[in-house]
Amino acid sequence: MKRFLTVTALSAALVSLCGCTHHFELDSHIGVCRGLGDAQTAMEAGANYMEVNVQEYLIPEEDEEAFLKKAEEVKASPLPVYAANCFFPGEIKIIGPNADTPRAIAYAKVALRRAGSLGLKVLVLGSGRSRELPEGFSREEADRQMVELLSAVAPTAQENGVTIVIEPLNTGETFYINTVREGAEICRKVNHPNICVLADFFHMYKVGEGPDAIVESADKLRHCHIAEGEHRTPPGVEGDDFTPYFDALKSIDYKGAISLECDWGEYSEVVKSSVDYTRSEIAKVK
Repeated sequence: MKRFLTVTALSAALVSLCGCTHHFELDSHIGVCRGLGDAQTAMEAGANYMEVNVQEYLIPEEDEEAFLKKAEEVKASPLPVYAANCFFPGEIKIIGPNADTPRAIAYAKVALRRAGSLGLKVLVLGSGRSRELPEGFSREEADRQMVELLSAVAPTAQENGVTIVIEPLNTGETFYINTVREGAEICRKVNHPNICVLADFFHMYKVGEGPDAIVESADKLRHCHIAEGEHRTPPGVEGDDFTPYFDALKSIDYKGAISLECDWGEYSEVVKSSVDYTRSEIAKVK
């Protein structure tokens, strides 16, 4: 990831057209993707929020009594829980010949209501196993299925103050929606303010998508993930230069947050240096 393409002329043109100085406060919206047992360490490391797992904390197919126990954990967290990822379990297929759209809609609506009740603002739709694209299955039909699902749950997202963000994943995890551009295009088809896209720097690196995609998808970008490119290590472990991505975010006056979603290794030993490194990368473009 050290040899990035520079942000394209499109980014520079956007800044020129705006004719203004952007407010760039991303360094105060840095989160950590971990369970809440690690929230105290994240707080001491300087993180601003936690991003947890939908299936672990919102448990959409379990009863209200079970959820209320999880809700107590969220409320007791020393850091606010801003987002949750891993939306659908692998057994709930959302595209393909075995897609169970009614079950997926019911599951998503419960997740959104529970997220809203706890003050979460973002639910991340990665779920690579749920959106596996079978060989020979029409991509157009997959798009139709995805748009149908997201259109059905978008009003519930809005009612609960939650945004669903599609997470493009690299081809090692799924062959459907691999780029930020593809994710943004699905969002435009849904055409709802609570259905947006996520930019994950690790996945962008893996599929060869440059930071210009951030600029081109500015109208739909609401959340980011960060990890180093070669081994998904935490920022700073291998010294990747993220400046082009942060340049792109600054150029669009990005107002979202960024979560460290990494293969942590020894979490307690690296989380502080990783949060600090992320802030130092942001500071390069302030």
